[in-house]
Amino acid sequence: MDQGDQRHHARSFGVAAAAYAEHRPDYAEAAVRWALAPAPGRRVLDLGAGTGKLTATLVALGVDVVAVEPDPAMVTELRRALPGVRALTGSAEAIPLPDGSVDAVLAGNAMHWFDLAVAGPEIARVLAPGGVLAGLWNLMDDDVEWVAGLARVAGSAAVGPRDTPAAWRAATAGLHLPKTGATARFGSPEQAEFSHGQRRTADSLVATIATRAGMLVMPEPERAATLGRIGAFLAETPATAHGVFTLPMRTGVLRVRRR
Repeated sequence: MDQGDQRHHARSFGVAAAAYAEHRPDYAEAAVRWALAPAPGRRVLDLGAGTGKLTATLVALGVDVVAVEPDPAMVTELRRALPGVRALTGSAEAIPLPDGSVDAVLAGNAMHWFDLAVAGPEIARVLAPGGVLAGLWNLMDDDVEWVAGLARVAGSAAVGPRDTPAAWRAATAGLHLPKTGATARFGSPEQAEFSHGQRRTADSLVATIATRAGMLVMPEPERAATLGRIGAFLAETPATAHGVFTLPMRTGVLRVRRR
């Protein structure tokens, strides 16, 4: 994806902010705890916070969290869901916080949208010495046969290049944070994965997939055809055809420390 397409995809979520808030999954608590484990304190920035899916888990863990999100519609949903959280409009490339003001920066399904050449030094600026940067991604567990079938039927617009464990490992293996300059230095990355799941019906899983960036930017006739194909697959699959089921997932975490 070239930079123009990436920006177009990244800016697509605001039109679906309410659906995103309703249908997107939270994050495995064990994954969030692992991401935070090396942090020198409890001040946490949720960067690219969206509607607050990761923010809510951080609040439940009792950390002092501030959320930063560039899309005003997403910020509105976050403030509605979590009125006690400090939520600011800003981006990974221009974080509206002072130097050294947080002990950890977490990004839920967002780091792949950052321009790391700019965001890396900016994240390092707001991190205290020894602070942690961690990206978290919710992944469809395609080791489960019907989930692998869904990925094939849905196509790459609905199940993207980081949406399954093997694809996520490959995509994040090549993610390099800037390592030059006193304000942009990070150590070697660590990866971990944690079991997760989301209770869904066939209709609500279709609605969840409809909030993916690739689906949001798709021409409407193609989008309708793709969602119809996914709905038909779920209606014909025994594991998903009758009532509520669990979508098998994993939460993948990429963690680095500021030197």
